[in-house]
Amino acid sequence: MKRTILVLFVLAIAVLGIFWWRENTKSVSADKALKSIVIPRGSSAGAIGTRLAQAGLIKNSLIFRIYTRITGTAGKIQAGEYLLSPSFPLTKIVEYLTNGPVEVWVTVPEGMRREEIADKFISGLGKNGEDATVFRDEFLNRSSGLEGFLFPDTYLFPKDASASAVVAKLRSTFDLRVDSKMKEDISKSAYDLGQIISLAAIIERETITSGERPVVAGILYKRLKAGWPLQVDATIQYALSSQKCSVGTGCNWWPNVSIDDRAINSRYNTYKFAGLSPTPIASPGLSSIKAAIYPEDSPYWYYLHDSKGVIHYARTLEEHNQNINKYIM
Repeated sequence: MKRTILVLFVLAIAVLGIFWWRENTKSVSADKALKSIVIPRGSSAGAIGTRLAQAGLIKNSLIFRIYTRITGTAGKIQAGEYLLSPSFPLTKIVEYLTNGPVEVWVTVPEGMRREEIADKFISGLGKNGEDATVFRDEFLNRSSGLEGFLFPDTYLFPKDASASAVVAKLRSTFDLRVDSKMKEDISKSAYDLGQIISLAAIIERETITSGERPVVAGILYKRLKAGWPLQVDATIQYALSSQKCSVGTGCNWWPNVSIDDRAINSRYNTYKFAGLSPTPIASPGLSSIKAAIYPEDSPYWYYLHDSKGVIHYARTLEEHNQNINKYIM
């Protein structure tokens, strides 16, 4: 008798479990309208399930998590934007999620030149072959004269976004992030916006942490005021790769600089020519732009980074040479 009761109890639990599973994997409603939902980068299956449930696209986030784990699809869901309908059952929701988003996240790191940014989007948007070539050519054409003004950030774009749309978005983001107060302060300085961004791009390539950027900016301003050459390797790197690299060949756009390279005949050679580079050499991030607008005064004239990336300042050439012998040689 007890065994019979136990069997019946187990069967009842099983039936209820099957019923619960079937009901919670059905569509939420008959509404066939598509809803946009964005899956952030790094989202877990649990977080995605919660987001879908809150958006009214699935009935139960726990069911979603269990189903994606059982089917091995939890790690196949890409970040980005999806168009899903409440009329889709759970199986179809997961199928759409694993087929890839209609819009994807693309991150542009600070300190990249135009060619590198183009390649970032070619990779991020899944361009290849002739499509990649067309995109790259259009991107470089549309961004001509905009080096330094393609703001580094994380963007959400349709996979079929045109290069022109990408360039326009990056440029408009620059205008949003470099706000009116910053532009007003630039207008009160001895430098125009283009010159500030040229200096900010150098700071971006020459520094590692946000804390050191205002100090390095102050050092570079002192050199400019004194009529010294800036003597920064980043502009040499820009000149070298501009002469030697072919677009689309996977070039090293930031090569190591030798003593001989510092003799290159280029206006970007800040060892040979005083003043700023003719144009920005890369797209700086906001902290580098702020450092260029709001530099920090210091007694230093020189700086270098050791093998661990720690910066060391010097007041005199003698101190700087001692730092070179201590940290570089």
